[in-house]
Amino acid sequence: QVQLVESGGGLVQAGGSMRLSCAASENIFRINVMGWYRQAPGKQRELVATITSNAVTNYADSVRDRFTISRDNARNSETLQMDSLKPEDTAVYYCYATVRSSSLQPYRTYWGQGTQVTVSS
Repeated sequence: QVQLVESGGGLVQAGGSMRLSCAASENIFRINVMGWYRQAPGKQRELVATITSNAVTNYADSVRDRFTISRDNARNSETLQMDSLKPEDTAVYYCYATVRSSSLQPYRTYWGQGTQVTVSS
Protein backbone atom coordinates (compact mmCIF):
# COMPACT_ATOMS: atom_id res chain seq x y z
CA GLN A 1 0.00 0.00 0.00
CA VAL A 2 0.97 3.64 -0.28
CA GLN A 3 3.22 5.00 2.44
CA LEU A 4 3.99 8.62 3.29
CA VAL A 5 7.12 9.21 5.34
CA GLU A 6 7.69 12.53 7.06
CA SER A 7 10.97 14.03 8.11
CA GLY A 8 11.94 17.18 9.91
CA GLY A 9 10.33 18.61 12.98
CA GLY A 10 11.86 19.31 16.34
CA LEU A 11 12.41 22.26 18.63
CA VAL A 12 12.98 25.79 17.40
CA GLN A 13 12.87 29.21 18.98
CA ALA A 14 10.24 31.75 18.06
CA GLY A 15 11.24 33.59 14.93
CA GLY A 16 13.20 30.64 13.63
CA SER A 17 12.64 28.38 10.65
CA MET A 18 12.04 24.72 10.04
CA ARG A 19 11.53 22.59 6.97
CA LEU A 20 9.31 19.53 6.86
CA SER A 21 9.39 16.94 4.09
CA CYS A 22 7.04 14.18 3.08
CA ALA A 23 7.84 11.47 0.55
CA ALA A 24 5.47 8.93 -0.89
CA SER A 25 6.47 5.37 -1.65
CA GLU A 26 7.36 4.33 -5.17
CA ASN A 27 4.36 2.06 -5.63
CA ILE A 28 2.04 4.80 -6.82
CA PHE A 29 0.52 5.83 -10.11
CA ARG A 30 -0.58 9.45 -9.65
CA ILE A 31 -0.71 12.04 -6.91
CA ASN A 32 -3.32 14.75 -7.02
CA VAL A 33 -3.52 17.12 -4.05
CA MET A 34 -0.84 17.13 -1.37
CA GLY A 35 -0.79 19.13 1.81
CA TRP A 36 -0.27 19.47 5.52
CA TYR A 37 -2.51 19.42 8.55
CA ARG A 38 -1.53 20.16 12.10
CA GLN A 39 -3.02 19.31 15.46
CA ALA A 40 -2.22 20.99 18.74
CA PRO A 41 -3.13 19.43 22.10
CA GLY A 42 -6.81 19.86 22.82
CA LYS A 43 -7.47 21.30 19.38
CA GLN A 44 -9.02 19.92 16.24
CA ARG A 45 -6.82 19.10 13.32
CA GLU A 46 -6.58 22.09 11.00
CA LEU A 47 -5.54 22.40 7.41
CA VAL A 48 -2.29 24.33 7.03
CA ALA A 49 -1.53 24.30 3.32
CA THR A 50 -2.33 22.46 0.13
CA ILE A 51 -0.78 22.18 -3.29
CA THR A 52 -2.41 20.75 -6.38
CA SER A 53 -0.82 18.69 -9.11
CA ASN A 54 -0.46 21.92 -11.07
CA ALA A 55 1.29 23.63 -8.16
CA VAL A 56 -1.63 25.83 -7.15
CA THR A 57 -1.25 26.57 -3.45
CA ASN A 58 -3.58 27.50 -0.64
CA TYR A 59 -2.76 28.50 2.93
CA ALA A 60 -4.50 28.95 6.21
CA ASP A 61 -4.71 32.61 7.14
CA SER A 62 -2.64 31.94 10.25
CA VAL A 63 0.39 30.81 8.23
CA ARG A 64 0.06 32.81 5.03
CA ASP A 65 3.24 34.75 4.18
CA ARG A 66 5.22 32.66 6.68
CA PHE A 67 4.90 29.12 5.33
CA THR A 68 5.60 27.88 1.82
CA ILE A 69 4.45 24.55 0.43
CA SER A 70 6.06 22.98 -2.61
CA ARG A 71 6.18 19.63 -4.35
CA ASP A 72 8.53 17.60 -6.48
CA ASN A 73 6.53 15.33 -8.74
CA ALA A 74 9.60 13.41 -9.86
CA ARG A 75 10.31 12.43 -6.27
CA ASN A 76 6.68 12.06 -5.15
CA SER A 77 7.44 14.46 -2.35
CA GLU A 78 6.29 17.69 -0.78
CA THR A 79 7.88 20.15 1.59
CA LEU A 80 6.66 22.76 4.03
CA GLN A 81 9.08 25.60 4.64
CA MET A 82 8.13 27.36 7.86
CA ASP A 83 9.60 30.76 8.62
CA SER A 84 8.99 33.29 11.38
CA LEU A 85 7.66 30.54 13.60
CA LYS A 86 5.46 31.41 16.54
CA PRO A 87 4.65 29.46 19.69
CA GLU A 88 1.11 28.98 18.40
CA ASP A 89 2.58 26.97 15.52
CA THR A 90 3.44 24.23 18.00
CA ALA A 91 1.63 21.08 16.91
CA VAL A 92 2.01 17.68 15.37
CA TYR A 93 2.19 18.16 11.63
CA TYR A 94 0.75 15.54 9.29
CA CYS A 95 1.30 15.42 5.58
CA TYR A 96 -1.30 13.95 3.30
CA ALA A 97 -1.61 13.08 -0.33
CA THR A 98 -4.47 12.00 -2.52
CA VAL A 99 -3.04 9.09 -4.45
CA ARG A 100 -3.90 6.52 -7.07
CA SER A 101 -1.82 3.41 -6.55
CA SER A 102 -2.66 2.22 -10.06
CA SER A 103 -4.76 3.24 -13.02
CA LEU A 104 -7.35 0.68 -11.91
CA GLN A 105 -8.01 2.31 -8.54
CA PRO A 106 -9.61 5.58 -7.48
CA TYR A 107 -7.85 8.34 -5.62
CA ARG A 108 -7.53 7.81 -1.90
CA THR A 109 -6.10 10.00 0.82
CA TYR A 110 -3.06 8.80 2.73
CA TRP A 111 -1.39 10.28 5.78
CA GLY A 112 2.12 10.58 7.10
CA GLN A 113 2.99 9.44 10.59
CA GLY A 114 3.13 12.96 12.01
CA THR A 115 6.08 14.97 13.26
CA GLN A 116 6.24 17.20 16.31
CA VAL A 117 7.07 20.86 15.85
CA THR A 118 7.68 22.78 19.05
CA VAL A 119 8.27 26.52 19.00
CA SER A 120 9.58 28.01 22.21
CA SER A 121 8.84 31.57 23.24
